Amino acid sequence: MGPLRFEMSPAEVAQALGVDGPLARVGGPYGQEDFADEVKAFYDPETGGLACVALDAVTGPQVFLAGVPLSGGNPGRGQEFLLDYASENEHWILFTPDGSLALTDLGVLLRDQKVGGVRLTRPVFVKEEWFESQYYRDHLPLEYVVD
Repeated sequence: MGPLRFEMSPAEVAQALGVDGPLARVGGPYGQEDFADEVKAFYDPETGGLACVALDAVTGPQVFLAGVPLSGGNPGRGQEFLLDYASENEHWILFTPDGSLALTDLGVLLRDQKVGGVRLTRPVFVKEEWFESQYYRDHLPLEYVVD
Protein backbone atom coordinates (compact mmCIF):
# COMPACT_ATOMS: atom_id res chain seq x y z
CA MET A 1 0.00 0.00 0.00
CA GLY A 2 2.76 2.40 -0.85
CA PRO A 3 4.05 4.06 2.30
CA LEU A 4 1.24 2.71 4.48
CA ARG A 5 1.65 -0.36 6.70
CA PHE A 6 -0.94 -2.16 8.78
CA GLU A 7 -0.96 -1.31 12.48
CA MET A 8 0.31 2.25 11.90
CA SER A 9 -1.23 4.79 14.26
CA PRO A 10 -3.37 7.59 12.81
CA ALA A 11 -0.46 10.01 13.27
CA GLU A 12 1.91 7.62 11.45
CA VAL A 13 -0.60 7.28 8.58
CA ALA A 14 -0.77 11.06 8.16
CA GLN A 15 3.02 11.32 8.32
CA ALA A 16 3.44 8.54 5.73
CA LEU A 17 1.03 10.39 3.43
CA GLY A 18 2.97 13.63 3.95
CA VAL A 19 0.14 15.58 5.58
CA ASP A 20 -0.56 17.03 9.01
CA GLY A 21 -3.77 15.05 9.34
CA PRO A 22 -6.80 13.74 7.49
CA LEU A 23 -9.18 15.97 5.55
CA ALA A 24 -12.00 14.53 7.66
CA ARG A 25 -12.42 12.25 10.63
CA VAL A 26 -15.59 10.36 9.83
CA GLY A 27 -15.38 8.11 12.86
CA GLY A 28 -17.79 5.19 12.92
CA PRO A 29 -16.94 1.72 14.20
CA TYR A 30 -13.54 1.75 12.49
CA GLY A 31 -12.42 5.33 13.15
CA GLN A 32 -12.54 6.21 9.46
CA GLU A 33 -10.28 9.03 8.31
CA ASP A 34 -10.46 10.51 4.81
CA PHE A 35 -7.37 11.81 3.03
CA ALA A 36 -6.72 13.51 -0.32
CA ASP A 37 -7.47 11.57 -3.51
CA GLU A 38 -10.30 9.76 -1.73
CA VAL A 39 -7.95 7.53 0.28
CA LYS A 40 -9.89 6.22 3.26
CA ALA A 41 -8.16 4.74 6.30
CA PHE A 42 -9.91 2.46 8.79
CA TYR A 43 -8.52 1.50 12.19
CA ASP A 44 -8.91 -1.66 14.23
CA PRO A 45 -11.13 -0.82 17.22
CA GLU A 46 -9.13 -3.24 19.40
CA THR A 47 -5.58 -2.10 18.59
CA GLY A 48 -6.15 1.39 17.16
CA GLY A 49 -3.78 0.53 14.30
CA LEU A 50 -4.41 0.81 10.59
CA ALA A 51 -6.42 -2.22 9.45
CA CYS A 52 -7.95 -1.25 6.11
CA VAL A 53 -7.34 1.23 3.28
CA ALA A 54 -9.93 1.92 0.56
CA LEU A 55 -9.05 3.67 -2.68
CA ASP A 56 -11.47 5.48 -4.96
CA ALA A 57 -12.13 3.91 -8.38
CA VAL A 58 -11.35 7.15 -10.22
CA THR A 59 -9.48 9.64 -8.04
CA GLY A 60 -7.55 7.30 -5.77
CA PRO A 61 -3.99 6.26 -6.48
CA GLN A 62 -3.68 3.49 -9.06
CA VAL A 63 -2.35 0.19 -7.75
CA PHE A 64 -1.29 -2.86 -9.74
CA LEU A 65 -1.17 -6.59 -9.17
CA ALA A 66 1.11 -8.44 -11.59
CA GLY A 67 1.06 -5.36 -13.83
CA VAL A 68 -2.76 -5.21 -13.97
CA PRO A 69 -4.44 -2.02 -12.68
CA LEU A 70 -6.94 -2.66 -9.88
CA SER A 71 -8.69 0.74 -9.91
CA GLY A 72 -11.25 1.87 -12.43
CA GLY A 73 -11.78 -1.36 -14.35
CA ASN A 74 -14.71 -3.55 -15.26
CA PRO A 75 -15.79 -5.41 -12.08
CA GLY A 76 -16.47 -8.71 -13.88
CA ARG A 77 -13.06 -8.67 -15.56
CA GLY A 78 -11.45 -7.63 -12.29
CA GLN A 79 -12.93 -10.62 -10.46
CA GLU A 80 -11.97 -12.93 -13.33
CA PHE A 81 -8.39 -11.63 -13.15
CA LEU A 82 -8.24 -12.20 -9.38
CA LEU A 83 -9.61 -15.74 -9.72
CA ASP A 84 -7.07 -16.57 -12.44
CA TYR A 85 -4.26 -14.97 -10.44
CA ALA A 86 -5.26 -16.89 -7.30
CA SER A 87 -5.36 -20.16 -9.21
CA GLU A 88 -1.98 -19.63 -10.86
CA ASN A 89 -0.28 -18.46 -7.67
CA GLU A 90 -2.09 -20.60 -5.07
CA HIS A 91 -3.67 -17.71 -3.17
CA TRP A 92 -6.69 -18.01 -0.89
CA ILE A 93 -9.92 -16.47 -2.15
CA LEU A 94 -12.97 -15.26 -0.29
CA PHE A 95 -16.29 -13.86 -1.47
CA THR A 96 -17.50 -11.32 1.07
CA PRO A 97 -21.17 -10.86 2.03
CA ASP A 98 -21.42 -7.85 -0.33
CA GLY A 99 -20.32 -10.03 -3.30
CA SER A 100 -16.77 -8.71 -3.48
CA LEU A 101 -13.79 -10.99 -4.07
CA ALA A 102 -10.67 -11.02 -1.91
CA LEU A 103 -7.27 -12.64 -2.03
CA THR A 104 -7.02 -12.99 1.73
CA ASP A 105 -3.34 -13.87 2.03
CA LEU A 106 -2.46 -10.74 -0.01
CA GLY A 107 -5.01 -8.57 1.80
CA VAL A 108 -6.58 -7.41 -1.49
CA LEU A 109 -10.34 -6.97 -1.69
CA LEU A 110 -11.83 -5.84 -5.00
CA ARG A 111 -15.11 -4.00 -4.62
CA ASP A 112 -17.08 -2.04 -7.15
CA GLN A 113 -18.09 1.59 -7.02
CA LYS A 114 -20.83 3.35 -8.96
CA VAL A 115 -19.37 6.18 -11.04
CA GLY A 116 -21.95 7.99 -13.13
CA GLY A 117 -23.94 5.25 -14.83
CA VAL A 118 -21.28 2.53 -14.61
CA ARG A 119 -19.60 0.43 -11.97
CA LEU A 120 -15.80 0.39 -11.68
CA THR A 121 -13.39 -1.62 -9.58
CA ARG A 122 -12.19 -0.18 -6.31
CA PRO A 123 -9.35 -1.87 -4.41
CA VAL A 124 -9.51 -2.17 -0.65
CA PHE A 125 -6.56 -3.46 1.37
CA VAL A 126 -7.40 -5.36 4.54
CA LYS A 127 -5.12 -6.88 7.14
CA GLU A 128 -5.16 -10.67 6.99
CA GLU A 129 -6.37 -11.07 10.59
CA TRP A 130 -9.65 -9.42 9.63
CA PHE A 131 -10.18 -11.98 6.87
CA GLU A 132 -9.45 -14.76 9.40
CA SER A 133 -12.09 -13.42 11.81
CA GLN A 134 -15.70 -14.39 11.06
CA TYR A 135 -16.86 -11.16 12.68
CA TYR A 136 -14.65 -8.89 10.58
CA ARG A 137 -15.27 -10.88 7.38
CA ASP A 138 -18.96 -10.15 7.85
CA HIS A 139 -18.42 -6.54 8.98
CA LEU A 140 -15.72 -5.16 6.70
CA PRO A 141 -15.87 -1.37 6.43
CA LEU A 142 -18.51 -0.34 3.89
CA GLU A 143 -18.65 3.40 4.58
CA TYR A 144 -18.53 5.17 1.21
CA VAL A 145 -17.09 2.06 -0.44
CA VAL A 146 -20.13 0.95 -2.43
CA ASP A 147 -23.25 2.82 -3.44
